[in-house]
Amino acid sequence: MSQQQSSRDVSIDDIPVDIANTQSAEVDPADVPDEIESITRGLAGEQPPTNPLVVLKAARWWYIHGKGGTDPAFQWAIEWTRHLATDAPSNVDRFDEFLEYLVTVGFADERHELR
Repeated sequence: MSQQQSSRDVSIDDIPVDIANTQSAEVDPADVPDEIESITRGLAGEQPPTNPLVVLKAARWWYIHGKGGTDPAFQWAIEWTRHLATDAPSNVDRFDEFLEYLVTVGFADERHELR
């Protein structure tokens, strides 16, 4: 690994983790890496990702940069991963909370824009 990292951020893959901005509960859509935004929007869409590792990558980012274990994007990503792994029905209430959260964060003005 010849890639230089500052002491302010670290990475275990291509997505940096901003240590100074961890679990701030204040997520600015401009700060969300493109790949995480794409996965997150996919989780809100009609055809969500089916690779649990991809979904867990987004879950990790939201856990670190959002509200930790209580972050609705993190919780929905974990719920969707559980659904993929077990084929059990997913929690509709958790999905609704996730969509509301994305509107609150600024990913869309209305929930229907995410679908």
